[in-house]
Amino acid sequence: MMIPRIQLLIGLCAAVTVDAFAPPIIAATRHAHARHPATTSHNMMPMSDVLQNTIMNLDQLNNSILTMDQAAAETLAGPFFGLSLFPYLAFLYFLNLPQNETPKGVTVGFATCLLFVFLTIPAAIGAKVWYGVSLADSDWLHGSAESLLTVTNLVTVIAFRQALSYKEQEMDGIGATMPESMVSYQPMINLVGGLTALAGLTAFVPGLMGAEVHTPYLNGFMDIPFQLSARHPEPENALTVGCWIIHISSLVEFLVAMGFCWRWADVSNNPKWRGLTWGLLPLHSSGITACTYHLFYNSIPVLVPLQAMLTCIGNTTAMFAAYRIAVSNGYSPPWGDILALNEEDNSNANTQEEDSQSLVGFEDLGDALATDNDWTFIAKLFAGCAVASYVVKYGELWFDFPFESELYLSLAFIFIPSLLNSFKWWKRSQDPTFDGWF
Repeated sequence: MMIPRIQLLIGLCAAVTVDAFAPPIIAATRHAHARHPATTSHNMMPMSDVLQNTIMNLDQLNNSILTMDQAAAETLAGPFFGLSLFPYLAFLYFLNLPQNETPKGVTVGFATCLLFVFLTIPAAIGAKVWYGVSLADSDWLHGSAESLLTVTNLVTVIAFRQALSYKEQEMDGIGATMPESMVSYQPMINLVGGLTALAGLTAFVPGLMGAEVHTPYLNGFMDIPFQLSARHPEPENALTVGCWIIHISSLVEFLVAMGFCWRWADVSNNPKWRGLTWGLLPLHSSGITACTYHLFYNSIPVLVPLQAMLTCIGNTTAMFAAYRIAVSNGYSPPWGDILALNEEDNSNANTQEEDSQSLVGFEDLGDALATDNDWTFIAKLFAGCAVASYVVKYGELWFDFPFESELYLSLAFIFIPSLLNSFKWWKRSQDPTFDGWF
């Protein structure tokens, strides 16, 4: 079977980078060539045969990816998730260096991601041991675990918001009281503790009450209590509205945090902070991948290792961005500044300060809602995410594509927004008045 050009291109990339997926025929061909290399021209196959064999091999590779089961996907994802921990720890180290004067609450927010990672492990084990399914297919466990990621992003956003408000008022000559979260870890640690306790209750209570594999998160109290006359019935493993709110709010909160990093470059007089926005982009794409996986009712397993790979890449780029910030602020690494990152003059960091405030997008909700207090800000953010969650959960039942497990369509859902997001930040770095699309 011949494959379309797009599949051929993707297959070529996969053949270079993912040798573990190679079907037996490809591996056998490689070993055979290694044992019996062609030494004379008369032993070489005609170009047409080489091309035909290549297409056949890529077709088999393509089928291997498309038919990958959940177990294989999780096996491939494991090393990526494991390796991603080390650059993230380095990211936290560089971010928290005293030279950077990073608001303490922001550091707590980013560090809370470790809590999410380590508490997700027992939830995943429980789903596998009790029900024989992946964590994503058990809504009550899934929602409880993922809520910790929302806690991470929410705490980061609140701490950044408080610090930005103070700094910008100070720059405008308005007297303001410095928030405690700028100079102390404790306020945000207390917030994390309270929110984590609430998240724990959403897991322990149904667990004690004998929850089953598809028990809805929060008992599905936000779901529409009747069956819609849609084109398709909803699968058993569909996310509840509450679980969708967690996923969508995490994406939005992360965009807001990226926007805050961009604005912090102005108030700190250090443009290297904009580099952190760029460094966080793969992590946002990782979040989009997770939501896309759920949009297709967890039916495309290869998205799991893709998410893991993007997480590993994103943690690495975030680490590098934090390292650049530290070096620009005078940090001298023991190995020396071998990358010569401190050559730029930061004196022009404020040249775009006034214009950058005109940006409008999800990442600028913190600016658009600057007059709100923390509580009304959170309420409006989650209200918007709730509306989006209802649209996604019930709207997709009227379409065929979520039930067809189309890999290439799912990749479009991931990479088109990611590329637009990247282009938006690049455009804003060139023209601060550019508003973007989302």
